[in-house]
Parts: sequence; structure tokens; C-alpha cells
Amino acid sequence: MRVLVTGAGGMLGRDVVAAARAAGYEVVALARAELDVTDEAVVTAALADARPDTVVNCAAWTDVDGAEADEAGAALVNERGAGAVARAVAAAGARLVHVSSDYVFDGGRAADAAAYVESDPTGPRSAYGRTKLGGERAVAAAGGSHAIVRSSWLFGAGGRNFVATMLGLAAEREEVTVVADQVGCPTATAHLAPALLALARDADAQGLFHVAGAGRCSWAELAAETFRQAGVACRVRPCTTAEMPRPASRPAFSALATERPETPLLPPWQEGIAAYLAERKVHA
Repeated sequence: MRVLVTGAGGMLGRDVVAAARAAGYEVVALARAELDVTDEAVVTAALADARPDTVVNCAAWTDVDGAEADEAGAALVNERGAGAVARAVAAAGARLVHVSSDYVFDGGRAADAAAYVESDPTGPRSAYGRTKLGGERAVAAAGGSHAIVRSSWLFGAGGRNFVATMLGLAAEREEVTVVADQVGCPTATAHLAPALLALARDADAQGLFHVAGAGRCSWAELAAETFRQAGVACRVRPCTTAEMPRPASRPAFSALATERPETPLLPPWQEGIAAYLAERKVHA
């Protein structure tokens, strides 16, 4: 299989490239500087040159708070870019795996409620969530063979993320204050990447899929487990979202589950932390 990866220089893109190469696939890795996904003519030309069997679209505006200040800029990448890639892939007769987000949901459920599944209604509370949902709709409208994969709370060794931030703060402080009333499914990009490739191989897998680390926790619990596994003596002081306001609203509950039997299942999020720490060579 010949795989083209957009956004290949990002945290998830790097792991998708690595997983594809480890699986023995031919890989065309295009970072943002090498492929402007918002320019449909450029994307079409890139596909004509690469002739991939499948495209994994990891190109995205991921700055949630930045999107709140510049929704048009976020939409340019997350909506227009997603649509441009999807239409070019469909026209080329290739298969598309597009990555979306748990932030397409409003998060109004209780912390112990059932997780969101693919058929649940969406209702994004932020500009970022709205643009990611717009991207999903653009991909679906393009037709062609495609899988739209919602995931959540990504962390990996190839980019900035919450787990890395916590480890950095723990090196400087004895205590960190972390939000405890937002619940989701932390997902290691090293675990997500092979699942995206599994969906790339499965031409019968069409439409929406939820793929995230198994289990659920709060940001405070994620920080505490990170410190425990890393052997870091840093206390976590839980706080509320109201005590730590951000420009963009986050869903209070965005745990994901799947109702589709063909969906690849990921290991528990705690194993994702272990894999991340091992890759970063951080050990207790």
C-alpha cells in the first residue's frame, strides 16, 4: 500500500509516518511547508504525482484557544483544507482517512454518563469544534471511499501536548493546579496511528468512527497518573474549569466509545502514558 500523509510534520503525522514505514508501506510524507491543504489545485497535483492508494489527513489547526480568536483562520484549514483534500482524493480514486475531534460534542453529559458514540448528535461549543465538524461534513460531501476518525486528548513524543507540559511543570514546581471537572479519553498518538492505518486498509469501513484510548479520566487524573508512572514527586491540586478560565469553551464531558464492530480498539489510556514515557525515556 502506498500511503500519503498530510500534516506529516505534526505530532500525529509523525507517528502515522513511522507506523506506515514500520508496516512496510510506501510512504509519501508531506508536512505543512510541503503541502498547502487549503489550495485544492496544489493538493490535486500532489496526488497526481504521488499516486497513493490512501491518504491519511493529519493536517489541522489544533490551537483551540487560537481558533476562538481567529475562527476564519481555523476554518481555512479544518474545513476548506479538509474538503480540498477529500475532493482530490475522491477524484483520484484513492481512500481517505480524516482525523476529527471529540470537541464536536457539547459535553453536557454527567461524568458517569455513557460515552458518546458515532450516532450521537453533535453540538460544538467552540470555534475549534465548529471548524472540525465543518471538516467532517466537507469530507462526507466529497464522496469517495473515506473514514472520518474522531479521537481525543492526543499526546505523543513528536509535539507539544498536555502530558509534556505537566512533566515540564513538575520539573519546576512541587504542585500543579489542574482542571478536574472535564472528562475525556486520553489517546497516545503512537496507539492511534496504527489504528488509522487499519482503517486505511479496510475499504469496507465507511463513515464515522470513534477511536480513542480505552477508559476515561479528568485532566487532573491524567496529570497524577503521568507523575506516578514517571516517578515524579509533584502534587496535583484539582480545580474547576471556572477557577481556570480559557478563551475557548471545552466540553465538560467528551468521552468517546464506538457502536461499530469494525472500529479498531486502543489500549487503556494508562498504557498510552507508559508508551509515551518509554519513548521519551522517562522512567520511575
